Amino acid sequence: MPPSTEETASAPAVEETTKRPSEEDAVAEIAKKAKVDADADADAKAGPDLTKTHAYGKLILFGEHFVVYKVPALVGAVAAYTDCSIKVEDTDEKDSSNDSETGVVKIVDNRPAVPNYKTKKAEEGKKAIDLVLNHFKIFGKGKKATLTFGGNLCCASGIGASAAQVVSLARAVKETLPQYAKLTEDEINAAGYEGEKGYHGTPSGIDNTAATFGGLLKFQRTDGEPIFEKKAIKEPIRIVYASTGITSCTTEVVGDVRSKKEADPAWFDDLLKKYCDLATKGEKALEAGDMAELGKLLDENHKLLQDLTVSSKELDDLVDAARKAGAIGAKMSGTGRGGLMLALTPDEATQNAVAEALEKVAPQVWKTSFQ
Repeated sequence: MPPSTEETASAPAVEETTKRPSEEDAVAEIAKKAKVDADADADAKAGPDLTKTHAYGKLILFGEHFVVYKVPALVGAVAAYTDCSIKVEDTDEKDSSNDSETGVVKIVDNRPAVPNYKTKKAEEGKKAIDLVLNHFKIFGKGKKATLTFGGNLCCASGIGASAAQVVSLARAVKETLPQYAKLTEDEINAAGYEGEKGYHGTPSGIDNTAATFGGLLKFQRTDGEPIFEKKAIKEPIRIVYASTGITSCTTEVVGDVRSKKEADPAWFDDLLKKYCDLATKGEKALEAGDMAELGKLLDENHKLLQDLTVSSKELDDLVDAARKAGAIGAKMSGTGRGGLMLALTPDEATQNAVAEALEKVAPQVWKTSFQ
């Protein structure tokens, strides 16, 4: 994925239709009972076209914020996904939207989400969708397109929902428009990276890469193309993750970290050095299947993120609750200052116990595994 692109055609006019239940309904819909982040029947339920547009959520094991500064990160794609369908039709000749050189795009957002997520992210989402459509230079004058987003990935800060949305859109372009039928996975990933700029300004690329390729990945940003490789592991890694219910703004938090770095370079360089050591040890622990060591390193990584000032009381409380319930390691995951945390659990019984403990204190809880 290129670090930058040329400006393409002006953005299409965008209108949004989002199903937004009341907060009480939203919380009821996303039950507090821990959800298993996989569904054996999901592909069949989605249908053949939507199955082809799946894009996955992610959890970062090592690398929050530091990955922006071109050091390696480790990320696991979760089983939950966002999908997208596209319907293209001619606009009515009397329709005033016919005057638009780029046509009209209607967004129908049926993704499950924590309360207020889609409201707070609406403008960023429109911008992200514009960037993907402009990247492909599609939907010209006299055309109307309806983009419908769905799937079982619950939108929450830290899970990579924005990347899953734009990557699923890129997949839908491939499935819907004959001229793009031969898009490669790398080209879909590149389009996802362009869309992520709408949400994050200058994204690292880690989220869209996980959304596109899935699996457990080692990722490193460079001045050119990013470097990433799939990691093989000896046995499934069981994870419980939970939301604080707080939607954070990645652009704002990343900008604040950058300001602190510029104000005190020695402080940041010390944290970066400690992080690089942790990430190296974490990769070795993963390869060796040493869950006890991996858990210890996750705990140390959370402390490092506290020192970086991107954790919060809500995240720290969930991390403490998971550890007390038997997690062998726990940390915040993603942007921070809200969003998600994750807990490493050595077996199914512990995974269930940690999930039950978190259900008592977190608005939403899920179980997943990296394989």
